[in-house]
Amino acid sequence: MTTQKAFQGLEDSRSSVRLRAAMAVGTTPDPRFVDKLVERCAIEPEFHVRDMLTWALTRHSAATTVPKLLRELRSERAQARSQALHTLSKIGDRTAWPAITRALLTDPDDEVARSAWRAAVVLVPDGAEPELAEVLSTQFGRGERETQLSLSRALAALGEVIVPRLRAAMTDLDPRVRAHALATERLLRDPDAGFEFAIEEAKRVVALGGGKEE
Repeated sequence: MTTQKAFQGLEDSRSSVRLRAAMAVGTTPDPRFVDKLVERCAIEPEFHVRDMLTWALTRHSAATTVPKLLRELRSERAQARSQALHTLSKIGDRTAWPAITRALLTDPDDEVARSAWRAAVVLVPDGAEPELAEVLSTQFGRGERETQLSLSRALAALGEVIVPRLRAAMTDLDPRVRAHALATERLLRDPDAGFEFAIEEAKRVVALGGGKEE
């Protein structure tokens, strides 16, 4: 596929054509495509195409892609921030860590926050896990089931450093926070346990008066 044809393909109205163009660009990486790939990530409506755009970006040099993705984190467009975070987590270049700010980790848009949580767990430097756990723990009780599961998985991935935060959240006045913390604790202890079961069990415990110190 020629450069011109690839550029045209990435902007085609048909998602199948955009998907093939992104695959072609990733198969034969060329730095000239990076700006266009990043630009498309911010506006691409189809999940599968966005995933292919991310894969294509990971096939290029991190020295080229990471600075451009970091700029996207300041975008006013939520999808631009979310997809840039997702791509940074796939690249795994820890030099991006300072850009994973508290503002992103607590972003009002659930998709952005979830992407930030996943990226943070991948990029966090050794020794910074307790500080990350502290910020993440402020999000207990947030959102619907999918968002809560994302947070629980991110926290569980940090390991035992989250235990003090879990204990504090389990005594919170908000029953949603207590239930979410209890479910996360179960996920930490038994990674194979289903989150659905863990959260429903935690809700029962909270409803019966457990999970909170008197």
